[in-house]
Amino acid sequence: MMTIEQIYTGCLAQGAYYITCNGEAAIIDPLRETAPYMERLQKDNVKLKYIFETHFHADFVSGHVDLRKKTGAAIVYGPNAACEFDCVSAKDGEEFKIGDITIKVLHTPGHTMESTTFLLKDAVGKDHCIFSGDTLFLGDVGRPDLAQKAANMSMEDLAGLLYESLMTKIMPLADDLIVYPAHGAGSACGKNMMKETIDTLGNQKKMNYALNQPNKAAFIKAVTDGLQPPPGYFGMNVAMNKKGYESFETVLNNGLRALSPDEFEAAAENSEALILDTRTSLDFYKGFIPQSVNIGLDGDFAPWVGALIIDVKQPLLLVTDIGKEEEAVTRLSRVGFDHVLGHLQGGFAAWLQTGKEADVVDRISAEQFAGEVEIGKDKIIDIRKETEYASEHVDQAYNRPLANINDWIKDIDADEHFYVHCAGGYRSMIAASILQARGYRNFTEVQGGYKAIANTALPRTDFVCQSKVMKA
Repeated sequence: MMTIEQIYTGCLAQGAYYITCNGEAAIIDPLRETAPYMERLQKDNVKLKYIFETHFHADFVSGHVDLRKKTGAAIVYGPNAACEFDCVSAKDGEEFKIGDITIKVLHTPGHTMESTTFLLKDAVGKDHCIFSGDTLFLGDVGRPDLAQKAANMSMEDLAGLLYESLMTKIMPLADDLIVYPAHGAGSACGKNMMKETIDTLGNQKKMNYALNQPNKAAFIKAVTDGLQPPPGYFGMNVAMNKKGYESFETVLNNGLRALSPDEFEAAAENSEALILDTRTSLDFYKGFIPQSVNIGLDGDFAPWVGALIIDVKQPLLLVTDIGKEEEAVTRLSRVGFDHVLGHLQGGFAAWLQTGKEADVVDRISAEQFAGEVEIGKDKIIDIRKETEYASEHVDQAYNRPLANINDWIKDIDADEHFYVHCAGGYRSMIAASILQARGYRNFTEVQGGYKAIANTALPRTDFVCQSKVMKA
């Protein structure tokens, strides 16, 4: 009997797949931590035969290397995959057996040169589903701008390859095939993904904008238009997936090193470590260790760490809610941040109990904001995405997305006050912590963000402020 299970991780918008048939198993695009897979294999009493990778992932570190070491299963990539560990670089059309079912390699370059779609055939040889990786998403296709340097090709050249892959390898397949993509809505690997994580190929042929372009030129224009720059950590994750990495268990043990407040303070002073506070914005703004950066576990934690800290080799010291240390280290490892030196034992309360210095953020409610701000006179910085801002925003507010803070922060006039908000408070507290860590204290953060502001009488508009340079 065949089973297929999608293991979806919301904060990464990532889908891994666990397949079994007659005592054998395969895993496609596994997450970094392997314990859940090992437990499942033991529970199901099956042997892992293959670890299939649809491509060298940029947005997360896969668990392929650790899984191979623990199980002996072969790691299988598509053509053109040059790994620095033992792996199979399969040929286009090559087939692999798992019990009575077959996985067929469909080389679909475009997102990357080795990108591959895996076609699963059931026990009677009927096409059943495709694991499309970043080649075909639900509602979108993979962005063609991540592998330009490695391929020595332009974004347009890669988009052209992607078009040929889709038209010749995917579109001819039957409409009733199930599509299992590597990502869903929220991933930076695409721009127009559906919230659903499973669909039929027939429905995608009808509604996916990329599959309904009249010709190759139109496809290239459509899929390259409006792409935002990829997060800076993407290239480092690709390198880890190609070269290998420290075992997850080692990374976890290091990160779970409990440091007393004195030890924590000494580690911060005697290293180049960044203090990462993973508590909620509601807790952080009331008190935190000076120079800390707040990225809460309650949101898209790992992607924001990658986008804003960027360098996966950056040493980190963690402040977490008690009992959340392992979750924080695990989620950091998924995006390659393996250099966690330890965490504050007893959390922030222990820091306060020793009488050590603490800082706060100037935060006000949306009602207070509405009562004191003067539209046209006071500076307002909306750090939501451009699309959110364009939909509606406070009249005369500037748009400076959080993802670009490392660029726009240098335009700030430290002598003039401004207000900062996002959609609900998560991103604006990240921005507030970064601003204060860089020495800026001339701002007020608005609790509840635009969702709360929209319930006040402040004037709102969809007119975009055209100012190119912000002097806040």
